[in-house]
Amino acid sequence: MIRVLLKEARPKQWLKNVLVFAAPGAAGVLTQGAYLWRTVVVFVAFCLTASGTYFWNDIVDVEADRLHPKKSLRPVASGRISLPVARVVGTVLLASGIAASVGVWRWRAPLVLVIYVALTLAYSVFLRNRAVFDLVAVASGFVLRAIGGAVASGVYMSKWFLLCTMFGSLFIVTGKRYAELRELGGDAQSTRATMDTYTIPFLRLVLTVACGATLVAYCVWAFEAGTADPGPFPFYELSVAPMLVALLRYALVLETGRGGAPEEVFLQDRALQLVGLSWLVIFGLGVYLGHGVRA
Repeated sequence: MIRVLLKEARPKQWLKNVLVFAAPGAAGVLTQGAYLWRTVVVFVAFCLTASGTYFWNDIVDVEADRLHPKKSLRPVASGRISLPVARVVGTVLLASGIAASVGVWRWRAPLVLVIYVALTLAYSVFLRNRAVFDLVAVASGFVLRAIGGAVASGVYMSKWFLLCTMFGSLFIVTGKRYAELRELGGDAQSTRATMDTYTIPFLRLVLTVACGATLVAYCVWAFEAGTADPGPFPFYELSVAPMLVALLRYALVLETGRGGAPEEVFLQDRALQLVGLSWLVIFGLGVYLGHGVRA
């Protein structure tokens, strides 16, 4: 039973919660114990809370999931976890995540978690049936993760950091819908109500806009950071190159028919992992050879 519950909690999805380290990492404070433990606590809090929302999302979507070729194998949809058990475990995980965030001694972190839960539940109940709003709602969940890490560690977030996170999240979420629509075709509407509204050209347009906006916002943020925290070498500015390659690589992945499960793409695509590591090294050198930047 424990193994089945853990599968429903979707530990692979916890990779998304790494975003909580973005703001304190860019500020160069993760080497300081006080900042690090607060960020780690919020990371754990988001993992617990996110798992709780997955339980409740699958409870609400149980009938639709049973029609999906892959989602029908999930523990709740397949009946391996009964609905009463799923409700109890999901509620406990939600409460545990919010309670854990209180441990950073900042009221803002629990507030971000509560907003995240409210947004996720609103998505499960009605926003998922509203075209465009469903994209924005899911993308907002990523943004709240980044904000959660910033408020927990007490670092400042610039508007360009937020814009980059917002459009980058929209790019990933839209890519997921795009991949699903290409994979399932006319059957896609049986798994998501909005799939009857979306078209390949429309989603490709959103992908183009989101990708371009992400790159522009990142460029401004990187050059702004390089000006505010000049180091021995323009590492911030150079980090634009791997960011561009990563965006283009993911766009190519979507065009080849993958991307329906973004976490699996990041865990399996070696080229994307190499580009991500290159970005991390280059940007990290800028942060830690300088004095760190405000996110």
